[in-house]
Amino acid sequence: MELAEKLFEYSQHIRKTKIGSWSEDVKMRIADYIFVAYSARNAPPVKIAKKVLLPSIGKHNSHIYFTNELAPVEASIFINGTMGRYQDYNDTYLSKEAMHPSDNITAVLAIADYLGSKGVEIIKAVYLAYQIACSFADAFSIRARGWDHVNYISISSAAAMSYLLGLNRQQFVNAISLAINNNISMRQTRAGRLSMWKACTVGYAMRDSAFATLMAKSGLTGPSPIFEGEMGFFNQISGKLSPNLYPDKIKKTMIKEFPVEYHATSAVEAALSLRNKISGEILSIDIDTYKAAYEIITKGPEKLRPANKETADHSLPYIVAYTLLYGAPTTNSYSINFLKDKKILSLIDMTSVRVSKDFDKLYPRLTPVKITVKIKNHVFSETVKVQKGSPIKPFKWDDILTKGTAIIGSKTKAEKIISLVKSLEKNQAKDIFELIKNVDTKR
Repeated sequence: MELAEKLFEYSQHIRKTKIGSWSEDVKMRIADYIFVAYSARNAPPVKIAKKVLLPSIGKHNSHIYFTNELAPVEASIFINGTMGRYQDYNDTYLSKEAMHPSDNITAVLAIADYLGSKGVEIIKAVYLAYQIACSFADAFSIRARGWDHVNYISISSAAAMSYLLGLNRQQFVNAISLAINNNISMRQTRAGRLSMWKACTVGYAMRDSAFATLMAKSGLTGPSPIFEGEMGFFNQISGKLSPNLYPDKIKKTMIKEFPVEYHATSAVEAALSLRNKISGEILSIDIDTYKAAYEIITKGPEKLRPANKETADHSLPYIVAYTLLYGAPTTNSYSINFLKDKKILSLIDMTSVRVSKDFDKLYPRLTPVKITVKIKNHVFSETVKVQKGSPIKPFKWDDILTKGTAIIGSKTKAEKIISLVKSLEKNQAKDIFELIKNVDTKR
């Protein structure tokens, strides 16, 4: 059986399965994703996307987050997906490939909004997307070949949207084929000096997957076999892989406490602890970490002088320096005044980062870091191996409320969103969009 057909079989398994304990994890991540998207509702790439794509109306429409404005699902997915990713604040999954599986939520909510789907189907579709995306991440690191992890999101979001649309086997296989064939993303998105596209690329991928899925539903066929074919995904992108779909994945995803690239989260905790201990002029900073953190958020001269927000939230030296000086990073920590801050730049210049073989052995189960700070006549050191939000120290609803309140600025509004999502089985997609359209008002 071709892999695309196996994905269809798994989707049918989910359709027949009663929601289990994992539904609480799904709901928590939906609420978290809404809060995170709110924090980027006025971000530069979101404004650009709205300017280019709105106003527009089509045959299949869904709402733009935090407004009453409708747009074709492809446009709303791109805009809303960019909101969800811009702050680098949504959840993370660490395996052979690191990714942000909650990106899929935008695609699910858009199609569910268009269809008027019930809450149970939304929960199952999100869970399906998580399972598929994370199983591919477990199977192979396409980053090592120069391809971006959003290629896996193209697959998982297409599967989730196909599930909601009720596609039959052949339509489902065509949707997956069409979603992949012309929708391959290069890792250059996250290499060198980063750009606005870092926030946009997954929205673009899911937009194309939505287009592919709707076309497949109407009978358009796609190149097959898309994975196993002579010029297919295995030979061109990933190498042969066999994703294990059944073990529960969502409980292993990590909700972020800070808006930083996830590999920097433990470093923020360590730096915060050191900040409370240090008194005196800092003379040097030494950071011990693991290979993935070095390659993704340390390597390259641009990480020492980040010129924009996109590069700064992927710079371990910048994030540690900022935290030691000013405390926990927020969505405002990457403004131009901080990027040019002489105190931050001075600390970056006295920072060295090295890969620890012992730490490398612990990754990805753990994301360990050791920060050593020297001042005159004293050395301070802090090691963090397990940070808040990891599967070992997972977020609880109270943590989601704290995060949502901080982002929205209203505990009452955050509580209303959480309350609706907690009882999602009794609600529909329209209820989510009806509630959040007024979040940005004083009511």
